[in-house]
Amino acid sequence: MQKIVIAIDGYSGCGKSSTAKSVAKQLGYTYIDSGAMYRAATLYFLNNNVDISSPQQVRNYLDSLDITFRPNPESKDQETYLNGVNVEQEIRTMKVSDYVSEVSKLKEVRNELVSQQQKMGREKGVVMDGRDIGTVVFPEAELKVFMTADLNIRAVRRQKELQEKGSKIALEKIIQNLSERDKIDSGRKESPLIKANDAVEVDTSHLQFEEQVNLIVELAYKKIAVNQD
Repeated sequence: MQKIVIAIDGYSGCGKSSTAKSVAKQLGYTYIDSGAMYRAATLYFLNNNVDISSPQQVRNYLDSLDITFRPNPESKDQETYLNGVNVEQEIRTMKVSDYVSEVSKLKEVRNELVSQQQKMGREKGVVMDGRDIGTVVFPEAELKVFMTADLNIRAVRRQKELQEKGSKIALEKIIQNLSERDKIDSGRKESPLIKANDAVEVDTSHLQFEEQVNLIVELAYKKIAVNQD
């Protein structure tokens, strides 16, 4: 069966990453976690006290930034490694969440990570989620999906996700964080969050997780069928 590239964009807390992972698993595709890559870069900058207002300092540290993905030997889930160290749990903390949008809008960071992502997708058969996948990273992707959801619903989902990881964060703080990230992501100069003209919009506010996964898998099979004709 012919393979395609699936680009999933959308706002924080819409379930992009978990949906993309499940879609990739159902199709037997490779999952590229762009969000984890930007979070890893953010963690790296925070740990090294990088002045992100200095393009030269940012470039210097990017030269020694190595982000890879490896499956957990027990769960088989994909985990993020920063310069050879497993940082899967650390990159999901609020410390990183509070700064990731600021780091993500840096031109130097985006150019470097987009280059790495495009190399990963040349062989097709990949699913990737983020905020500019269908517009910048894979503008020629055969299937583009733009996920949305009500802000309060997204916040409740994110709070539950954090609680499951052992972090108790007030809902109001999460709502504020998501709202600020929405503004930054949509208004940034470099690769802003926008819906591609040919993207299919999926509102997950009232969808069960399995429903949104099955919907995108169905869209993928339709695209594959069209490409084979």
